[in-house]
Amino acid sequence: MIDWLVIGGAFLSGLLGAFHCAAMCGGIATGVAAGFERSRAGQSALALNLGRIGGYALAGALAGGLGAGLVQISRLSALQHGMRILVGAVLVIAALRILAPRLSFGLGGMGSRLWLSLRPMTSAVLPATTVTRQLLLGALWGWLPCGLSATLLVAAWLSVDALQGALIMLSFGLGTWVTMLPLTYSGSRIGTLLRGGHRQTLAAVLLISGLVTATAPLLSQHAAIHQLLLALGCRSLIGP
Repeated sequence: MIDWLVIGGAFLSGLLGAFHCAAMCGGIATGVAAGFERSRAGQSALALNLGRIGGYALAGALAGGLGAGLVQISRLSALQHGMRILVGAVLVIAALRILAPRLSFGLGGMGSRLWLSLRPMTSAVLPATTVTRQLLLGALWGWLPCGLSATLLVAAWLSVDALQGALIMLSFGLGTWVTMLPLTYSGSRIGTLLRGGHRQTLAAVLLISGLVTATAPLLSQHAAIHQLLLALGCRSLIGP
C-alpha cells in the first residue's frame, strides 16, 4: 500500500528546497542549457529534467529494494516499526534542513563519494545533442551529491519497498522540478510564494508529517486515528 503521508512529505521537501536547488544546480542547468539549440531548448530542458527525476526514482527503487531485503532477512516486525520511526525522523530532518540550510547532518559527504565514481560517465553523454543523451545526462545529474536528496534517499531505503522508495524520490523530484523551471514567470511566482511565512508554514506541515509518520505505531492504538492512518496508506506497518 502506498504511504501517501510520506509521499506528500517528499514532494514538500522538493518544493521547499527551491533555494537549495537553485544554489546547487542553477549553474548546471544554465551551463547545460547554453549548449541547446535555440529552436529545441524547451524539448531539451524537458528531457534533461525527466532524466534527472528518473535518476531519482531509480535510486529510490534501489534503496527501497535493499531495505526490503534487510527486513525479509530479519523477519522482525519490530524492525519494520523501527524503520517507520526512522522515516519520520528523516522527514523531520528534511524540514529542519529547509528551515536552516546550514544544517547538513553529515549526508553531503556520502553523495560526494558516489559522484566521484559516476563523474567519468558524463564524458560519454556530452555534448548532449540528442534526446537520449539529454535523458542520460539528466539521470547522472540526479545522482549529484546533494544533502537534501540524500536525506530523502535514506527515507526511500527505510520504506523497505522498491515501489514506495521509487515514489518517494519521484515525488521529491517533481517537487524540485517545479522550482527548476528557469527564468519563467511561474518560477518567479513560486519563488515568491516560498519566501517568508509561506515557506515556514509549509516547512511546519512537513515537520508535522514527519512526526505523525514516526509516531504512527503509537497513534494507531486509538481507533479514530487508526482509521485516518489507514487512509494515508500506513497499513503495512501499523497492523490490520
